[in-house]
Amino acid sequence: MYIIAIAWLYLVTLMAATEANIMAGLLTFFFYGLMPCALLLWLLGVKHRRHMQAKKALLQDDVSDPNGGDTNRNE
Repeated sequence: MYIIAIAWLYLVTLMAATEANIMAGLLTFFFYGLMPCALLLWLLGVKHRRHMQAKKALLQDDVSDPNGGDTNRNE
């Protein structure tokens, strides 16, 4: 996933370098490269962030229960 983002930013950087002036190059890079790439990475990362949040909640539950969820344990 990251290799696509890096390649896209490289391509847009080359496009921005060929613009007539600095301001047009910066606007090209920002609106045609940086914003769409950031949106894409954010949208594709939602599933991963949700998975990590569930994993963290599961670990918190394991730490808060001294018996590890086994209520019939007599030690």
